Amino acid sequence: MTTLLAGDIGGTKTLLALYQLQAGGELELLRSERYLSADWDDLAPMLDSFLGVGQPSPAAACLAVAGPVEAGQAQLTNLHWQLDGSQLAAATGIGRFELVNDFAVLIYGLPHLTPQQQAPIRPGVARPEAPLLVLGAGTGLGVAYGVPTPTGLVAVASEAAHAEFAPRSQQEWELKQWLARERGLERVSIERVVSGTGLGEVARWLLHIRHPGGDHPLFPLAEGLELPAAVAASAALGESLACEALEIWIGCYGSVCGDLALAGLSRGGVWLAGGTAGKLLETLRSPTFNRAFLNKGRLKPVLASMPITAVVDPAIGQFSAACRARMLVA
Repeated sequence: MTTLLAGDIGGTKTLLALYQLQAGGELELLRSERYLSADWDDLAPMLDSFLGVGQPSPAAACLAVAGPVEAGQAQLTNLHWQLDGSQLAAATGIGRFELVNDFAVLIYGLPHLTPQQQAPIRPGVARPEAPLLVLGAGTGLGVAYGVPTPTGLVAVASEAAHAEFAPRSQQEWELKQWLARERGLERVSIERVVSGTGLGEVARWLLHIRHPGGDHPLFPLAEGLELPAAVAASAALGESLACEALEIWIGCYGSVCGDLALAGLSRGGVWLAGGTAGKLLETLRSPTFNRAFLNKGRLKPVLASMPITAVVDPAIGQFSAACRARMLVA
């Protein structure tokens, strides 16, 4: 029996899973566990606990990590762990062991999604020989490209979310200037606006200019982590300020999506992942998102043919890591 280890390792939680590779190449989930990352001093003892002492080692492993990966090593962004793929391979006895950025790894799962794991946003025709783009607004904004090769897609990690946020209107310019002052920033990156956190920042800005006296129901949440979810929930009920915040935010998201699709000529398709994808499907399908995505002057026809699809499976990171581990034994 060929087994594969897959993991999605973050600063808050770590998901570990064992899959069995079927004769036809299908993946069968055998078991999975959720760990609180901060409860462990390092990843190695967690892997020992999950795999069990004296058990046969999996044939391959792929672990998606929340941080940049270079030369098989990774420092997690929000955790003190310093990971070394070679050391972890030796400790676990797994011969084929790979660390991949947690957003870049999604590239390996996209070709294998079931209909239940995805939802269409806008139609188009994907070219299988062309690069594809995956981006997603969660706590931050993840970006990665996939490049087709004779042996399958190769993931190209990106830090495009930390490029400069480019306002398209006087309103967005004022938002950017306010955000720089409020947060003491020398520059405002895309991620400061186009992310789940960014939705909260847009709402905070509107609250301060529309309701400086703090007389709005959302104001008590203005400095908390609950604000983005509260804005989305209030917008769904038709509350005017929340609707305005979501409208501004979704326009920014669509524009950035179009910019990044052009940067990679992503005729293979555009995929939206992250925590907001499954929760805001109808907002992503709105004319505001679509207009902003296409509004690129003479290059509009290039974007018009690109399909956009949302990834709605919350376990996509673990699944994609398993897909990559399968590639390591092919």
